[in-house]
Amino acid sequence: MPFETPDQAAIAAGILRDISNQLPEAATGVDSDFEVWIARQTFPDTADTDMLEKHASLRGLTRKRATTAMGVARLYGTPGAAVPLGTEAKTVSGQALTTSEAGTIGPDGTAQIPVLASAAGASGNVDSGVALTLTSAPSGVLSQAVVALALVGGTVAETDAGLLARLLDVLQNPPAGGNKADWRRWAMDVDGVTAAYVFPLRRGIGTVDVCVTSGGGLPSAEILEAARLHLDEERPTAVRNFAVFGPELLPVPVHALVRLSGLTLEQAQPLVEAALNAYFATLEPGDLVYLSRIETAISGVSGVVDRQVTAPAANVGITATQWARLGVVTLEVMP
Repeated sequence: MPFETPDQAAIAAGILRDISNQLPEAATGVDSDFEVWIARQTFPDTADTDMLEKHASLRGLTRKRATTAMGVARLYGTPGAAVPLGTEAKTVSGQALTTSEAGTIGPDGTAQIPVLASAAGASGNVDSGVALTLTSAPSGVLSQAVVALALVGGTVAETDAGLLARLLDVLQNPPAGGNKADWRRWAMDVDGVTAAYVFPLRRGIGTVDVCVTSGGGLPSAEILEAARLHLDEERPTAVRNFAVFGPELLPVPVHALVRLSGLTLEQAQPLVEAALNAYFATLEPGDLVYLSRIETAISGVSGVVDRQVTAPAANVGITATQWARLGVVTLEVMP
């Protein structure tokens, strides 16, 4: 019988079998193969977290930190009553806020005082009009308050996917002396900025406008200032006329008549809202809202067999500084 020369796989299996016999506690599985691990770390898109950060650091990138939401609360009380720095208030859901400045109740019995979320992250974003209860109301100050200016700008720490996306952007769009991609990348390096849109020459020759958003919403004043300072450091020397701003939110209410099969109106409502939110999530500042896309989103919901959108009645045109967001969705059953 002729000798059969073992192939590489058979040789490797024999070696691993001998090791397992001599050292039963040894890890000989595929996932323990150091060479496989090394190969994964060679490329940033397959690297482990610590090695991804190493790859990013070679391009001057670091993981963005979580940011704290900031806004303004309206407090009520006796004119002249003091509101100390660090006064805590909570929403009905338990989200804690603290005053970031001391204040005094004005002659009209109210005070507008800056507040920040007690913890960093997107959970600290609170809409305007939300009721607050002071944990320990100071003398002369009522325990009931309200969010006067929405808390915005709260974001979680950058994920591996976010860091990888910025690294790949640098690799695929190398620095080019201040072109459109450079300005976007510089803005995206700032903590709290989750999307950036660049409008070169919009205000004339030598101008650059950068619109930034934070966590799918508006950036705080602090994030805007941080972005402005960072862009001022990175910009080409000759480009002094630049602007950084957050978009103006434009709510787009939707009213539609629907014919349903196998669904009640109450069951269809959240499904339609989810479909519309998915469409609006694709819109960038300045993007037109297409009526046909709204109709398609509603028609695509399982159980909706017919629909008639009555609002908006046509495509919604917006300016370059506006950002269309889904407003109130009202559904009625077709007669």
